[in-house]
Amino acid sequence: MDTIFMKEMSFYAFHGVYPEENRLGQRFLVSLELDCDLRKAGAGDDLSLSVDYAEVYNMTSEIVQGKHKKLIEAVAEDVANAILGKYPHVFGIKVKVEKPEAPIPGSFSSVGVVIKRSRIQENQ
Repeated sequence: MDTIFMKEMSFYAFHGVYPEENRLGQRFLVSLELDCDLRKAGAGDDLSLSVDYAEVYNMTSEIVQGKHKKLIEAVAEDVANAILGKYPHVFGIKVKVEKPEAPIPGSFSSVGVVIKRSRIQENQ
């Protein structure tokens, strides 16, 4: 299994439970790991056998900067579902969504979630 990764894509959006988050917005960091077999893409030097990073970035941007969600868990689910739906050769995905400026007291670099989803195998 091979992995394509995209680390700490930064987006400004308005997700959150608290009214000030919805009104003021904040920065979100999204990292992805896509599990796939890249042998054919590498051997053939063929993008159609891999994943278009620009397209994944744009899909992620549209979701994160799109419809307001209360929970970043929901944002992560939407990103995972969109990518798994678009790329049949992606077997699994890990989506990390971080809130570096979350409105909670204390000192921290970020808070967030990591979800891991995989394609259900029909022969299981």
